[in-house]
Amino acid sequence: MRKYEIMYIIRPDIEQEAVQATVEKFQNIINNGGEITKHDVMGKRRLAYEINKHRDGHYVLVKFNANNTVLTELDRVMKISDEIIRFLITQDVA
Repeated sequence: MRKYEIMYIIRPDIEQEAVQATVEKFQNIINNGGEITKHDVMGKRRLAYEINKHRDGHYVLVKFNANNTVLTELDRVMKISDEIIRFLITQDVA
């Protein structure tokens, strides 16, 4: 298993319960074949530039160990999820 890091931004116009449900959904995907080493919900912050007519977003940073199948499933679900504005998965070298 390799070390990865993902940061994703959740839409600002959804309720706090929906934000928590979205975070738990992605945690379950990662835990199904991987393990989370660090999870940080950074809260609502202003975006550097407007994305899809949104000026703010809920930032979430997750560091985890996983294999390629977990990574492809996480990428697929992030792309089709309406709650996610933007996401980036990188391989953690440290």
